[in-house]
Amino acid sequence: MSATLLLSLLPLLLLGGALGFLGGLFGIGGGIIAIPLLVTVYGMDQAMAQGTALVMMVPNLLAAWWRYMRRNPVDLGGAVRLALVGTATTYGAAQLAQGLDQHVLRLLFSAFLAVLAVGMFRRRPEAGPATPVRSGLMPLVGLAGGGSMGLLGVGGGLVATPLLSRWFGLDQRVAQSLALALVLPCSAAALASYARAGNVDWTIGGVLGVGGLACVSAGVALAHAFPEKVMRHLFAGLLIATALAMLAV
Repeated sequence: MSATLLLSLLPLLLLGGALGFLGGLFGIGGGIIAIPLLVTVYGMDQAMAQGTALVMMVPNLLAAWWRYMRRNPVDLGGAVRLALVGTATTYGAAQLAQGLDQHVLRLLFSAFLAVLAVGMFRRRPEAGPATPVRSGLMPLVGLAGGGSMGLLGVGGGLVATPLLSRWFGLDQRVAQSLALALVLPCSAAALASYARAGNVDWTIGGVLGVGGLACVSAGVALAHAFPEKVMRHLFAGLLIATALAMLAV
């Protein structure tokens, strides 16, 4: 590989590494950050940016989920139900989104994230890593997370994690593991759809993915080094920052 080519790829590798680290730390795909950067810096249209970001997200989500599962095994039955409902809802919401005002959707989503953030800052009984999941209500989380991904293309993990942590009483790391189980199949299905439509830059997405895979494990390790309360508050801060960023778009 020539030095010129390496230098041209270095910014993408560094960006991918940062997104992979954040994805591992918070159990998210990173699309909420990658997509606007691909639009503004690389001049992609929205559809191409979303498809390209998914190339990075799918392997990073898989790696992060595997790492979380090794540290915090979860109920696979609940995870599968969550994933199935989320994937189906993502598809349906994506069809609905075609006729909706994206600016209004972003305003509503920002307000919803702010409400979730406030809930995460409120005190609640401490949760243990083995807290059982009330599986009968689990599809509601899939509906919320899948609906977000379908309507906006991002935010499934951002929505699912605080719901699982606050309302299901799960440890923050367990909630992030289950959120990854929701987002991973939704993202894979979305990638296949974007690829069929030709809205994917495999080179840029692949380089971002390589950078992300190199750093995702470090993010997961740091997530488990922090106390659970600290992780909840950090995630709440991420929700607020995301809400403000979406309002600025």
